[in-house]
Amino acid sequence: MSTRRRRVYKGCLENNGQLVAVKQLDRNGLQGNREFLVEVLMLSLLHHQNLVNLIGYCADGDQRLLVYEFMTLGSLDDHLLDLTPDQKLLGWYTRMRIASGAARGLEYLHEKANPPVIYRDLKSSNILLDEDYNPKLSDFGLAKLGPVGDKVHVSSRVMGTYGYCAPEYARTGMLTLKSDVYSCGVVMLEIITGRRAIDTTRPTEEQNLVTWAQSFFKDPNRYPQMVDPLLKGDYPVKALNQAVGIAAMCLQEEASVRPLITDVVTALEILAMDPGGSKDTHNTPPSPVEEKIAVEEIRRSVEESTEDRQCAVAEAIEWSSHCKDIQASAFRHLYVYMKAL
Repeated sequence: MSTRRRRVYKGCLENNGQLVAVKQLDRNGLQGNREFLVEVLMLSLLHHQNLVNLIGYCADGDQRLLVYEFMTLGSLDDHLLDLTPDQKLLGWYTRMRIASGAARGLEYLHEKANPPVIYRDLKSSNILLDEDYNPKLSDFGLAKLGPVGDKVHVSSRVMGTYGYCAPEYARTGMLTLKSDVYSCGVVMLEIITGRRAIDTTRPTEEQNLVTWAQSFFKDPNRYPQMVDPLLKGDYPVKALNQAVGIAAMCLQEEASVRPLITDVVTALEILAMDPGGSKDTHNTPPSPVEEKIAVEEIRRSVEESTEDRQCAVAEAIEWSSHCKDIQASAFRHLYVYMKAL
């Protein structure tokens, strides 16, 4: 696994007073330059409500700076791990909404970007939260164009963060869209358990979160033992079973049997629905009427999503007809730099 060095500063734009986050990449070595180029090109071409916005950049001399929108609440891991006494606890439905939003960002990269993009660095510290706990994926320096045509994988030097990388990628360097799905499963476990992917302060058998959790997957009666103790039992039991099931499917050893990210999004959107928000609903199963309403909402959501995709395609065609030369040039540069990673 690679070690990536960067610093992030909070700043303010002089012209309008907007708060921003300024990331300084490693000034030494080729990798820092590659990450800079990939991130600038990626975030200049890809736009989604669950991807962080790139405001600007600096490439003056050996300085490599990226300027993003400032995310008020920091990263997801700030709210899951090592909480201070004055920090607000993430409730169950807030956790599921964050998981759903992060998965939607991944879905955009896999299903709507053309060619598809493999994020390659999904982890809780790269999921940033705004003041309403809406998540956005950040840090695209390791992103790579996915396979196209008849290809099922791309080959790459193994990079990413230990504990989140799919086993087949770590073994062979063969990268697929399902590699990101595995990482999504790890993040789901972090959200459910409040544990780190790798935690060397725990007993040996609990240090690797995935390895520890796999001993629970086959016995739903043990699922409550996995839940973050800070929740103090305040979660819907049925939803817990479903959330653990989603994580387990994403973490399948064999990449081909992991779900598509679109299927993960659909399942998480159901779990993110708070049925009224009352504190005593966590042990009450939904009524048949409530289940029917939930199914209808999902059906309508899927239809709206399809309409959105059709509109997006139409807009893209119209845009490309006016900016074909610019777009082609950008994608050529993106392809060249990302093939080099």
